[in-house]
Amino acid sequence: MKAAPVTIFNSRNMLVLVVLALALLPLVFGSFSISLLNDIGIGALVALGLVLLTGVGGATSFGQAAFVGIGAYGTAWLTTTQGVSPWLGLLFALLLTGLAAFAIGALTLRLSGHYLPLSSIAWGLSIALLFGNVEALGRHSGLSNISPLALGPWSLADPRSIYYLIWTLVGLACLFSHNVLQSRAGRAIRALRGGSTLLASVGADAFRVRLSLFVMAALLAGLAGWLYAHMNRFVSPSPFDVRASIEYLLMAVAGGLGQLAGALVGSALVMLLKNGLQDVLPLLSQRGAQLETVVFAALFILLLHHARGGLMGFVTRWRQWRTARQPQAVPRQAPATPLARRQLPSRGTPVLSVERAVKRFGGLVAVNDVSFAVNAAEIIGLIGPNGAGKSTMFNLLTGTAPMSAGRVQFLGQDVTGRSQREIARLGMARTFQHVKLRPHMSLLDNVALGAHARANCGMLLAGLGLDGAEERQIFAEAQAQLERIGLGERGDELAGSLPLGTQRILEIARALAADPVLLVLDEPAAGLRRKEKQDLGELLRKLRDEGVTILIVEHDMDFVMKLVDRLVVMNFGAKLVEGVPAAVRADPQVQAAYLGDGV
Repeated sequence: MKAAPVTIFNSRNMLVLVVLALALLPLVFGSFSISLLNDIGIGALVALGLVLLTGVGGATSFGQAAFVGIGAYGTAWLTTTQGVSPWLGLLFALLLTGLAAFAIGALTLRLSGHYLPLSSIAWGLSIALLFGNVEALGRHSGLSNISPLALGPWSLADPRSIYYLIWTLVGLACLFSHNVLQSRAGRAIRALRGGSTLLASVGADAFRVRLSLFVMAALLAGLAGWLYAHMNRFVSPSPFDVRASIEYLLMAVAGGLGQLAGALVGSALVMLLKNGLQDVLPLLSQRGAQLETVVFAALFILLLHHARGGLMGFVTRWRQWRTARQPQAVPRQAPATPLARRQLPSRGTPVLSVERAVKRFGGLVAVNDVSFAVNAAEIIGLIGPNGAGKSTMFNLLTGTAPMSAGRVQFLGQDVTGRSQREIARLGMARTFQHVKLRPHMSLLDNVALGAHARANCGMLLAGLGLDGAEERQIFAEAQAQLERIGLGERGDELAGSLPLGTQRILEIARALAADPVLLVLDEPAAGLRRKEKQDLGELLRKLRDEGVTILIVEHDMDFVMKLVDRLVVMNFGAKLVEGVPAAVRADPQVQAAYLGDGV
C-alpha cells in the first residue's frame, strides 16, 4: 500500500486510452502534425526532469536546455566526425551529460535560496556560449548531416518512423520516474523540501539525494538531446540557450509541477500554443517573434498568479473531490520478511555518555560544562525552564549542531564531531520540537521514511522495478508502527490533515521505524489531550520494557514525573541537579529555579 501525491495518470483506464490514442495518431494525422507530436515528446522528456527536480525536489533550474545541448552535440560530434553508430552516440551522450551534471551539481547544489537558480542561469549561459565558440562543434554554424536513426534495415529518418521510438522512450521514462518516486529513494526525494535536518535524522544525505535527482533530470534532458539531433539531423547553439530553458520550465509549470503527467500536458500546451502564435502573430505585427516572447512571459505570470498547480492541478482537485465522496477500503499489506533488527544492549549497560559538553554562540554560552549518562532500558527526562539549553543539548547529542568543547559517547563510540546522519545510522532516532513531517505524503509514507537506513535499494533498481521485496519489508514495518500508535487504519491519509498532537505521535512512529537503540523525544506531549498523554506514557513504558532507551525533553511536569526513571535538570545552560523524580521534586534549587516554592 503506497500512497503518494505524484502519479503518472489518474487511473489505469486513462493510461490505456492515452496509449491507444498515441498509437493510432500516425494513422490519422499528416506529417506536419506528427512532427509537432515528436517535438512535444522530446519537450516532455525535459519537462519530466523538471517536474522531478523542481516540482518534487524543490530545486529550480534555468539550465536544462544546456543538458539537452550536451546530449545533442555529443552524439552529433561522435556520429559525424567519427562515423560511429547513433546507438553508441546515445551511450556517449548520456555519459557526457551525466558527467557534466555531476560536476555542475557538486559545485552548485549546496547553494540555497535564490543562489541556486541564479547559478543555473550562469552555467546555462556559459554552456550555450561554449557550443558557439568551439571549432570542432561548428561554432555558430553548428553541425549538419547527422546520421538518422535506424533499427536494422528500417530507417527512422521519417517523422512517422521515429514517432514510435520517441513516445516509447517517453513512456519508459514516465514509468521509470513513477517507480523511483514510489520507492525508498523517492521518499527521500519527496522529503527534500522538509530540509536536510529531517533527512539526516533518518540516516539520509540530503546533498546526495539532491545530486542524484539533478543527474537523473539531466539524463532525461540528454536523452531528449539525442533524439533531437537524430530527428532534425542538425544542431546549432540557439535551441539550447537560457530562453529554451525557460520554455521547458514553463512546460512543467503549465502542466503541473506536482504530477508526472504534467510534463506531457505542459509540453503539449506550450508547443501547440507556440505553433499557433507563430501562425497568428505575424498577421498582427511585423515583429511577431518579439511579441511571442512577450506573450509567453505574460502567460507565465498569469500561471504563477492563478494556476500554480498547472492544468493537472485542476484535475487533481476534481479527483480528490470525487474520492472524498466515496468510501475507501484500506488495502492489506502483502506478507513480507521482517527487516533485520538491532541487538539492543542489556538493561543497565551504558548507552550514552555526555562529558563536560559546552556550546557557545559567540559570547553566549548556551550549554556550559554539562555531564550525564543514560543507561539501556531506562527513561531519562531532561527538564528546565525556557532558555535553559535543553533543545541545544539535544542538538549536540544528535549531531545537529557541533560542540564547542566536551565529548559524547554513544554505544561505546566517540561520536563527538560526527554528522547527524552517521549518529542516526548508529541507532539514535529523534523527534523535533517543531514537527517535521511531510504534509503531502501519507502517514504510511512518512513512517516508511524512518526505515530509510535499514534498506539499500537506490534509484536505478527502484526505477527498474527491482526493489519490490525490499519495499514490502519497509511498508510492513511502517504499517506495524502505525498500528503500534493506534493509527493503523489511517495509513492512506495525508499527514498534513492530522491535528498537531497526532502529528507528534506520528513522528514517534517514524522514529521507531528506524529500529533505534536510543529514542530522543523533544516535547512529544505538547498539544496532546489528557487521554492521548496517558496513551503516550503507556507506549513509552512499553518501549522501555522492550529494551528501548528513551531521552525526553518535556514541559509537562506531571507527565514527566510519572514517566521517567531519572531526571536531569538544566538552568541557564548548566546542569542544576540529577536524580530520581521524587528527589528532584524535593530539591530546593529545583523548586526555586523551575518548579516553584510550592511544589
